Amino acid sequence: MRPSIAFFDFDGTVTKKDTLFEIVRYTKGNTALYTGLLMLAPAMVLMKLKMLSNVKVKQLFLQYFFGNMPEQQFRSKCAAFCRERLPFLIREDALQAIKEHQLQGHRVAVVTASAQEWVQPWCSALGIECIATRLETVNARITGRIYGENCNGEEKVRRIEEKFSLPLYGEIYAYGDTSGDKAMLAIATHPFFRKFN
Repeated sequence: MRPSIAFFDFDGTVTKKDTLFEIVRYTKGNTALYTGLLMLAPAMVLMKLKMLSNVKVKQLFLQYFFGNMPEQQFRSKCAAFCRERLPFLIREDALQAIKEHQLQGHRVAVVTASAQEWVQPWCSALGIECIATRLETVNARITGRIYGENCNGEEKVRRIEEKFSLPLYGEIYAYGDTSGDKAMLAIATHPFFRKFN
């Protein structure tokens, strides 16, 4: 009998809020977050007008708030965020679904466009795997640029197939809540769209 595997999107599926804003709020405070959003407002308008890509605006956001931060300091803050703030952002029914998959012996992985640094520690504490966007570091400092591709849309499937041999699994579950999850849902034998919303 072939094993089963479950893939969970993170922001909006497992969490109640977008964790990019929340990690900034946690590490920099509300004033810095709102000041940054004001400074980046022109780029966000261009994104809404489809004149600037989501990925470009995401990198501008990351560069503004975390660019040139020592990597070790960033990782430490992200680990603290996972311990102290993230538990309050998790949807209880999504967490229950993860635990039910684990109880049934299914392999479980979070697949997210959020950065690995602030999702991996939470996943590790639960004993599940993490596929996430990777951030570039140069000279042990965060640049704010994405290393490789943003883990969204078709890239989610590419990264899943890079890590797992899907034909080995009899049942594939996938949970998502946006158009960026549709490619991942399409590879599942049991796709769930906005199940926890």
